[in-house]
Amino acid sequence: QVQLVESGGGSVQAGGSLRLSCTASGFTFSDHCMAWFRQAPGKEREGVAGSYYGGVNAWTRYYASSMKGRVTISQDSAENTVYLEMTSLEPEDTAVYYCAAVLSRDCGRLTWDDAKKYNYWGKGTQVTVSS
Repeated sequence: QVQLVESGGGSVQAGGSLRLSCTASGFTFSDHCMAWFRQAPGKEREGVAGSYYGGVNAWTRYYASSMKGRVTISQDSAENTVYLEMTSLEPEDTAVYYCAAVLSRDCGRLTWDDAKKYNYWGKGTQVTVSS
């Protein structure tokens, strides 16, 4: 049974940092495109970062332009875990953050942030940034 479990959310002040974790089970981690999305109240779900294993210890990573430079996605294949490191957080980053996965050896440079392509989702973890 496929499961994605997020953790690490919480409340921080503007300028602070958080590291989110997503532990996957029930599928081969390196065969999947993994991504982080977020959804703020009243807004559509949007992609934050995505990554996939390109072989030979090489991971390809994509970032939303709105967060580039403030987020880093990384993976621990041994632990089947993907991380999202966020720095310089702003109140506008307040949202529920979701981990997602789809069976694909390539996230797609132009489509990695299309939520419809992902068929596995975690339940989300809340991130609240206060000013």
